[in-house]
Amino acid sequence: MPGKNKQLFRYLEQQITRLLAKKYSCLILGPRQVGKTTLINKALSGLKNKVEYFLQNPAERQELEANPGRIIRRIEAEPRPPYVFVDEAQKVPEIFDAAQYLIDKRAAQFIFTGSSARKLRRSGVNLLPGRIKRYYLDPLTWGELGLLRGSTIRQLNIDNINKSTSFSFEDSLVFGSLPGIVSLPEKERRDFLRSYAEIYLEEEIRAEALSRKVGAFSRFLELAAVESGGNPNFSKLSNESGASQPAIKDFYKILEDTLIVERVDPLLKNARKRILSTPRYYFFDIGARNSLSRFPLSPGLVNAQKGTLFEHAVILEIIRRIRALNKNYKVCYWRTAGGAEVDCVIDAGDEFIPIEIKDSPYATRSDLLGLKSFLVDYKKFARHGYVVTLGGKKEKLEKNITAVPWFEL
Repeated sequence: MPGKNKQLFRYLEQQITRLLAKKYSCLILGPRQVGKTTLINKALSGLKNKVEYFLQNPAERQELEANPGRIIRRIEAEPRPPYVFVDEAQKVPEIFDAAQYLIDKRAAQFIFTGSSARKLRRSGVNLLPGRIKRYYLDPLTWGELGLLRGSTIRQLNIDNINKSTSFSFEDSLVFGSLPGIVSLPEKERRDFLRSYAEIYLEEEIRAEALSRKVGAFSRFLELAAVESGGNPNFSKLSNESGASQPAIKDFYKILEDTLIVERVDPLLKNARKRILSTPRYYFFDIGARNSLSRFPLSPGLVNAQKGTLFEHAVILEIIRRIRALNKNYKVCYWRTAGGAEVDCVIDAGDEFIPIEIKDSPYATRSDLLGLKSFLVDYKKFARHGYVVTLGGKKEKLEKNITAVPWFEL
């Protein structure tokens, strides 16, 4: 990938630093190019007793594939227990068996990164339950880009950890927020995203043995990116891609397992009305979505797709913030058979937080209909609703509904 990543603080840094100090091992999952390797290199910088395996490197990967047990002999030769960093661990999943042996002997502390839960699960690999802590690293949040001016929803309260950069909110709607994008000139941002899309497509086709379906998968990927955030029409996708409907569903599963899409399910808990039950899929990064859709990566895209892009941005920010805060919340949407709808509902376990998303500075009364219906139907679980707007000021619209500009979410 072209360009240099600007070093930005990440919310996960402090958690990883504390974890290493307590001698725990960890697995950090996340899509390609979100900064996993950079994060761990930073955490381990200055430490002398470390051993590193970068499995994107064919020589290192082939060495461990031929003899995964070699890592045991390598670590046991160390004078004291080292930190062992294994980057892209899913490429040699057998390494987890060796890691379990060494962790149980207190002979090493492991830090794994990975970008495909599918490959790990499909290999039947031992993911060391109880022995390692799992984390997830996303593209940059608004707080990591220094874009926030406050935080209104208590359950999502978070602060800026970087000063604002020259990378604006409008930039993020076109180019997304992968760390490598932020410091690049505009033309190089386009090249970066085009390269990202091509590399993902090539590697997943190879990894999933899809060579006979390369055309169908490639067409599906473009169509799925265009439809990102909506309820997928499997029949339409099948007709336009040339793949069967079962294949389309499997393709979505591949995207989900390789962390390229976020699956948002409907809220079915305690439903009093008939609820639509199909999931929605949001591509993990707006820039990757725009590039895979073959849309022109220019400011004009924001005007043409303002509503879609803004909703996408808010949904992704909520998902990322929940992970950064290490909360066990679930992001859902709500839509009844009668047409009442709320774009996002945070299921916090004992409480629901409904959020409507509007691509205008101010909310109108008609924008509140879905929220009002939800607050009536779920009055035991939902005390307050919110409308996230594209600008304007925070404003109380009803006794239990508040409008919030995106930068004060």
